[in-house]
Amino acid sequence: MSQFTSEEKEAMKAEAGIAACAFVSSGMQIGIGTGSTVKYTILELGRRIREEGLEISGIPTSDATEKLSIEQGIPMLDWENCNHLDLVIDGADEVDPSWRLTKGGGAALLTEKILAVASDRYAIVVDESKLVDRLGERHPLPVEVVPDALTVVQRALLDLGIDGIVREAVRKAGPVITDHGNLIIDAKLVRYFDPEEIELSLATVPGVVCVGIFTRPVDDLFVGWTNKKITRYRPGEDAHAQRR
Repeated sequence: MSQFTSEEKEAMKAEAGIAACAFVSSGMQIGIGTGSTVKYTILELGRRIREEGLEISGIPTSDATEKLSIEQGIPMLDWENCNHLDLVIDGADEVDPSWRLTKGGGAALLTEKILAVASDRYAIVVDESKLVDRLGERHPLPVEVVPDALTVVQRALLDLGIDGIVREAVRKAGPVITDHGNLIIDAKLVRYFDPEEIELSLATVPGVVCVGIFTRPVDDLFVGWTNKKITRYRPGEDAHAQRR
């Protein structure tokens, strides 16, 4: 696959993020994901609230998402006032041909997985660079870990033949701390692992809070392409066939 310019990637993200909003209607309670593609979803929902009178409420997957959503005028819910979600719109770091996902680049994987399981419908928005032949091909696998269990989890990773490093913050010294007060280990999958097997193996290690492999079936996959065309795929359709 060719490399993409930053302008191409941003345009693809915008197309995908906006397209998913077409399926949002008044009265819905939605889960709002985290990341650079979902940012455009939030901006579009805010526009529709202001210009079209759209009436929705949402549960954010991160503090950053909550902040932007509030700025855009999207009313926020909490779990005490929400007995179901009609739809979750979220991004992904990788999507394999079976639509299994690697997520957690924004360190919000725990809440993202909770919302994915709780929602009636699960929509993923990505640009075409996120389509991969296997998970771990381009991004490490995020694993959220209780700080006290760091050494135990790293040892368990090594036993599986996986190197894992603690994610460091970009804008300040020290490790990334999640909204839940945990650490992120980025695990490098240098050889093929069955996603379901590695998810189960890591999830049973004491101290692991969440594994960034998502196997909850995706109902709608929106892909932004470099030709500025946005394609919505349904289960059984081959999104990867169009990769250049």
